[in-house]
Amino acid sequence: MPENNQVKSKRELAMERMKAKYPDKSFDDDESFFGQINDDYDDYDKKLSESQQREQAFSDMFTSDPRSARLMMEWKNGNDPAVALIRIYGHDILDAVDDPEKQEAIKQANKEFAEKVAQESLYEETYNTNLEQSLSKLEEYAAQRSLPDDVIDSAMETLITICKDVLLGKFSTNTVDMIIKAQNYDADVEQAAIEGEVAGRNAKIEEKLRKSNKGDGTPHLDSKNVMRQPKLKYDLGALDRYDDDSRDIYERGGMKRNPKR
Repeated sequence: MPENNQVKSKRELAMERMKAKYPDKSFDDDESFFGQINDDYDDYDKKLSESQQREQAFSDMFTSDPRSARLMMEWKNGNDPAVALIRIYGHDILDAVDDPEKQEAIKQANKEFAEKVAQESLYEETYNTNLEQSLSKLEEYAAQRSLPDDVIDSAMETLITICKDVLLGKFSTNTVDMIIKAQNYDADVEQAAIEGEVAGRNAKIEEKLRKSNKGDGTPHLDSKNVMRQPKLKYDLGALDRYDDDSRDIYERGGMKRNPKR
């Protein structure tokens, strides 16, 4: 039985390739898809032009003096370039050193070399000093926050990756997003605290209102369901018969009011 393998279109293959190359980007529409292809072509053309310029420079150098090509090959094969220089150029090197017209140029070249070595030595010394201080501070930081070594190592690996990318001119959206969040962290925490405090107050107010509506067993003063407290009864002797709240003063006195005309 022949296998029914689905043949992907050129567009599908190109889309898969772009998504694999740029996993953080979305190519849902043609504008973004072809825009990225155009950017890649521009970058490719730029790198190709730079490479061609370097090749042309080496070609011109080798053409102007074929011995330079031999020196490069000796060096590439692991031979000592200084020995290869003498082997290839012979007395030309020694004659150049003794040539008065070239003394100043040789002196300047040697000065530049010495300055470069001194600068590299200074950079290395500064790097080692800073690294030692940084590691000490990281140990204190981890101890104060009880952070395990693997957490610090992971953070440092991420930081080193970002630094390498920056040196290569790479700035990913994830890195930029992470920096933006870090810059706004304090403000976000403060805002979250304020919102939490307001939410807590609102919850307490709602709880009080809920209890108030439900009732706690205490009658309201303006409620119709308020129970009247019985009036204290005093011993009035012969006047007790007049002390009756159920009748008005005329009924208690055995009198009748004449309606007003």
